[in-house]
Amino acid sequence: MTSPSPLSRRRDADQVWTRGPVWSRSDRALARLVARPVREFMRIESAGSILLLLATVAALVWANASSSYDAFWHTPITVEVGSWTLSESLQHWVNDALMVIFFFVVGLEIKYELVNGDLRDPRSAALPMIAAVGGMVVPAGIYAALNAGGDGAAGWGIPMATDIAFAVGVLGVLGRRIPSAARLFLLTLAVVDDIGAILVIAVFYTADLSLPALALAVGGLLVMVAMRMVRIWNRWAYVVVGVGVWLALLASGVHATLAGVAIGLLTPAVPLLKEEVARRFAVETLRDDHLDPDEIARLRFLLDESVPAVELLQSRLHPFSAYVVLPLFALANAGVPLSLGDLAAALTSQVGLGVILGLVVGKPLGILLFTVVAVKLGVGRLPEGATWPMLLGLGAVAGVGFTVSIFIASLSFPGAQLLTDEAKLGIIAASVTAAVVGVVVLLAATRRSDATAVHESLPSGTRQDPSDQPDVR
Repeated sequence: MTSPSPLSRRRDADQVWTRGPVWSRSDRALARLVARPVREFMRIESAGSILLLLATVAALVWANASSSYDAFWHTPITVEVGSWTLSESLQHWVNDALMVIFFFVVGLEIKYELVNGDLRDPRSAALPMIAAVGGMVVPAGIYAALNAGGDGAAGWGIPMATDIAFAVGVLGVLGRRIPSAARLFLLTLAVVDDIGAILVIAVFYTADLSLPALALAVGGLLVMVAMRMVRIWNRWAYVVVGVGVWLALLASGVHATLAGVAIGLLTPAVPLLKEEVARRFAVETLRDDHLDPDEIARLRFLLDESVPAVELLQSRLHPFSAYVVLPLFALANAGVPLSLGDLAAALTSQVGLGVILGLVVGKPLGILLFTVVAVKLGVGRLPEGATWPMLLGLGAVAGVGFTVSIFIASLSFPGAQLLTDEAKLGIIAASVTAAVVGVVVLLAATRRSDATAVHESLPSGTRQDPSDQPDVR
């Protein structure tokens, strides 16, 4: 989830240091850890999903209107430093380099959830984690059953992912109909989905492994840990080491974007400087009516360092990831032939059908079945305000598996462009279908909840069957 921005943290601090309203420590903690991150996350992702959709449409139009699409994205770009050379196509630079930022933000979100969010408490995290497992295992099983022994068998990981940008955008259409606890359930489930997708990419979609290069990458990560231990605060030093880790993974055969996840998980989730220290210095500094530039710079530094690096980096990188990285990824990868013949062939192929049934049927079915079992066994309970039909709708929305699904599709069939295109068309068709089904099911589920709420609010003796109540919306 996106965390409160440094600016909002400073505004909160201003309220404490001046005569503004004074919140209790528990109130501030609740706002910082739950309300504000969710609000910021939903705001950014809802807007980002629109850009992602526009980029997808633009890629489809471009690829079907001109042959320049493939020529442009396969343009080689070479970086030379002395005798060292790295040459990749423009599409590979987007997928292997720019997407590192996306996966870095994913790593930050996972780290935040593990330390401060729902994944911190095993009891509250148990239900969405179990549901996420069902939402990965069942779709993968459906795809594998349809493609067993065929050329498309390697794509079983494609329907496992949930695109949180589109999923949150779909929930944004429904507004306040969906209870906050149900939204948090879907967000937590999507984070666990991300963890599962990362593990699948790392373990099952790795090319020929180079152990020396992998050891070099691990060594770079250990250097980062040592830098943290000796309290090196210069972020550019971490950027330099991070680039080295990325290059080592690129040479190792493990997909280079996983460098972003690993570095995100190593990012501190607790502030390097205690908040009380920064507050005390700020109070003393703000008493002076004439602040010199050095004091202002010192104040800014202390305020930044009193915010956990996870939160600070999320607030700065999440908009760039949502508004720039993901739309560019969609533009570079979503362009596939879309003639009626190509579309019919793709959607009736084993790969296309496996993806569609996996995402549209397998996702909600797996999430619902595993949740039912978990609730019956007493492992967890439904989110407050949620119903079983609503959970089915949330499961359908989780079937919108766009970004990471396309990413895995590009890794699944190296050298087999036809299979890759079939998978991508299946992903697009499945994502649209899952979004529509999810909205319809959630509208039906929340309409019944609204009628029940009106019925229960009537005085005793005047209540009627909720189905007889007029539409009060």
